[in-house]
Amino acid sequence: MKRTKESVKPNLVDVCQLCKRSDDSPEKYGEKITIPEHKLTIHYFCLLMASGICQRGGEDEGVHGFLVDDIVKEVQRASRLKCNCCKQKGAAIGCSVKSCRKTVHFPCGVQLEFLYQFTDLFPSFCREHRPTQTCTVPPNGPLSCSVCLEPIEPVLSYSVLKCPACHGSWFHRDCVQLQAQNAAQFFFRCTICSNQESFQAEMLRMGVHIPERDASWELEDNAYSDLLQVYQHCDAFTCQSSLGRDFSAESGKFEIIRCSFCGSNGTHRKCSSLKANQNNWVCCGCKSVVDGTATLPRHIQSPVSERHEKRKRLSTRNSSVLSKRRLLHSSPRAILLELSSRIRGEQPGGRLEVREGRLLEAGLELLRRPDFNPELGISVHFAGEHQFHGSSDLRRFFRFLLQSIQTSSLFKGPEGDKNLALDSQAVRQDRYYEMGCLMALSMLHGGPPPSFFSKALYFSLFHFPKDFQFSFSDLNEIGLVNKMRKIKECRTAEGLREAMKSMSEYLEVSGCNREVETGHEKYALLDDMLNFHMMVRLQLPLQRFREGLRTMGVYEQIQMTPEAFYQLFCFPQEKLCADSMVTMFSPQFSEREDYRAREGLTAKHWQQFLTECEEGRCASSLEDVLVFATSSDTIPAVGFVPPPTMSFLPAADPSYAFPQRQPDANRLLLPVTPSYSSFKKNMEYAVCQVTVIQDP
Repeated sequence: MKRTKESVKPNLVDVCQLCKRSDDSPEKYGEKITIPEHKLTIHYFCLLMASGICQRGGEDEGVHGFLVDDIVKEVQRASRLKCNCCKQKGAAIGCSVKSCRKTVHFPCGVQLEFLYQFTDLFPSFCREHRPTQTCTVPPNGPLSCSVCLEPIEPVLSYSVLKCPACHGSWFHRDCVQLQAQNAAQFFFRCTICSNQESFQAEMLRMGVHIPERDASWELEDNAYSDLLQVYQHCDAFTCQSSLGRDFSAESGKFEIIRCSFCGSNGTHRKCSSLKANQNNWVCCGCKSVVDGTATLPRHIQSPVSERHEKRKRLSTRNSSVLSKRRLLHSSPRAILLELSSRIRGEQPGGRLEVREGRLLEAGLELLRRPDFNPELGISVHFAGEHQFHGSSDLRRFFRFLLQSIQTSSLFKGPEGDKNLALDSQAVRQDRYYEMGCLMALSMLHGGPPPSFFSKALYFSLFHFPKDFQFSFSDLNEIGLVNKMRKIKECRTAEGLREAMKSMSEYLEVSGCNREVETGHEKYALLDDMLNFHMMVRLQLPLQRFREGLRTMGVYEQIQMTPEAFYQLFCFPQEKLCADSMVTMFSPQFSEREDYRAREGLTAKHWQQFLTECEEGRCASSLEDVLVFATSSDTIPAVGFVPPPTMSFLPAADPSYAFPQRQPDANRLLLPVTPSYSSFKKNMEYAVCQVTVIQDP
């Protein structure tokens, strides 16, 4: 049965009388308000931005102060005006510049990039007359939106805005509008510098609507119900409960008693030998503070590091003088290979299960196992995959794990030039130690070298090069850099005092608050501030990170030859090229002469295929080909063990038309085909299949 024309029409009472739309989207159009007795429906934003109406009533009259008679008159006035976008009548919003005659519906204005200011008289501006932003501090390097973290083009426009206070926070208009909608007036601020007053004023000027209410998360029912839950976990070094650390009886020896001071640590009575009537228990961290034996800043040493350091005291294998002498003049790869040769067998705990998107959690789970021993091998299995590849899966795991470490909250800065970030919670959880330990394990188990350290971070860890000096580019806090630049650029004593006064709190905390008279003293002050920010402030994270790198003696060997490892840590690996790939895979030809001739032709196909991959004429890259053969997209820090080889499949068997891989042996098996087009097609198909499957 054919639907009638009337059946598809929306109910006229539900249609906004100004924009002629029935959408009910408070975020886009404001509250949709219907007055049944007058058969009137209106979007609040359409009404707010209408050019020919004002609030003549109280907040409880009409529609938030807009009287019904005035709304009807405005609808009638708009019915004579044509929209510049959809060409339909009812365009109630005009550009606030009197000489401009452009009129639009509210939704149409969004399409034409009209700018609506939700403040004062609620003016609207067309694309030609709208206010713009200026960039006084040019951006340094590639940027990302500080709200969604996606890449952003640093060109100010209607869709791209920036913070007026720090100049380092750039964001998409849609992203900052969503942030304003959720945070509202009381919590809306710059995500980088946390400025609120000038940030909100600028966003209102640039047409961002900031609701006058509490934040959305404050309005949710039972939003903070978790705060009503008490800590229920046994943190004793050895838990004697057969039901696990989270089990708590109502009474008796397996009742969990919480720390009397912090309340964030607990123990079963039996696990800490507490009597039945003893309810006052103090954890180790609080006890050291109460006794006055703790030093600040303080961290809670994790059970992982306690076990590792105990092993160091019981064994001197990693500090052998003979081993150090033998490795002193070796290459970094040879040094790491010598250290990795001490790894034996597999972990007694069985396979490490790695689930999608939880690589870092899997690595931390490995360290926190009570039977973990860095001198034992590691077995990895990716959830959902039936085939087990052994050492190649381990290389693949550490490849993705290192990417997760690089993008974690413990590192900050541009890609490939990261510094440590100060995180007090990570200090308490001893996370810096764990990251250092995972990085050392990665280098010894076939993972790639770090290659993302800044020179400042490398110097802070290994004090190399000796003549290194910190600079403003090593600081990631734009606000602090700007204040320090003002001090540097001061030419008069009065200007210098004013610049120092603006950051007096920081100078007081850093111990740099002193009288500065000469230019020499000014530069000495800036050096002291840089050293405090990069070294003293991060002293404990750096110390724990070093301790993690000491796993299997990695840190000691780097410290002995820091210039040799500098390239591995601070520079991206040399990009793969076709010639290096040809050299990397040693061909293994057959002994029969008739086979060797055909295999030689296939070897030429292989070289041509690599050349086209390098030039971008194939669907696969050289990195994809290396992943196909070895499960690694770069040369591991210890190199490939065994060295990659290339052999050939039987030419007579049609089932061998596609290349095969033996990643555990770093072996590539190529089909012997006389046609290069068939060889290339089959290679691209096989390589793409594997690289898609191996994405994290």
